[in-house]
Amino acid sequence: MAQEKVFPMTREGKEKLEQELEYLKTVKRKEVVERIKIARSFGDLSENSEYDSAKEEQAFVEGRITTLENMIRNAKIIESEADTSSVSLGRTVTFTELPDGDEETYTIVGSAEADPFEGKISNDSPIAKSLLGRKVGDEVTVQTPGGEMLVKIVKIS
Repeated sequence: MAQEKVFPMTREGKEKLEQELEYLKTVKRKEVVERIKIARSFGDLSENSEYDSAKEEQAFVEGRITTLENMIRNAKIIESEADTSSVSLGRTVTFTELPDGDEETYTIVGSAEADPFEGKISNDSPIAKSLLGRKVGDEVTVQTPGGEMLVKIVKIS
């Protein structure tokens, strides 16, 4: 029997997934069922784009529910340790791009809660993989899709 994938995440990340799951089950499902019901009333289902669209949305919602349930069931909460001497999962790291000095700050989280627009990057991302285990002051070469980038870690919290 195949072993289930473990999803590392923060408590906040798990709570966010639980809220999304609750919304999909209690609100979105009902909305989609109502859309299907209305579309059925239009008659011939073979040429009914509203019906097709509603059924596609229903499939998406049900698929997302299944995915969220699996992620929540197999969640491994990242416990914040007092040790901030090195970059680890759940830590926020600030680094400066060398040589131009652009400073960036990211929190390294599990893939389930990664959201680069909120400054949360997956531990599977090239940047995080390069930074994990490193310390303040370390200069690290990061492999990115756009090429190599040299950074210096300035803060870990």
